[in-house]
Amino acid sequence: MAETIAGTRRLISKAQNLHDAYGPPSNFLEIDVGNPQTVGVGRGRFTTYEIRVKTNLPIFKLKESTVRRRYSDFEWLRNELERESKVVVPPLPGKALLRQLPFRGDDGIFDDSFIEERKQALEQFINKVAGHPLAQNERCLHMFLQDEVIDKNYTPSKIRHT
Repeated sequence: MAETIAGTRRLISKAQNLHDAYGPPSNFLEIDVGNPQTVGVGRGRFTTYEIRVKTNLPIFKLKESTVRRRYSDFEWLRNELERESKVVVPPLPGKALLRQLPFRGDDGIFDDSFIEERKQALEQFINKVAGHPLAQNERCLHMFLQDEVIDKNYTPSKIRHT
């Protein structure tokens, strides 16, 4: 039902009640990447990030979860989505190869400012990916976001709404 006002069509919407205005949001998926921790020594040194998920989307088995992931896990997820889904997957932040050169005046990829920049870029990446309705059906995304350990020998499949 539409009403015409001076040649403009406007949909007539029902008034919002208090429950609509202040009740729980209809659908939400919040993903935060934070709390970076660098572990290991020498060539075995790497940084992990905490991935915190809060959602009420029925396709996710857990409504809240926290896991730790490293950059290579994000690469794995991106490669799996590109291979298994019809989703156009956004790029990851770069590998920062120049930051890994010796004799720099900072800590390279372990420098606090670099870790902070990467954390923000990874958060943007995972929110774009996880917000895509087709990506939400992919088992690899669910493992990445909610399983303590990623089973990289998993059988790719679609998640079914329960």
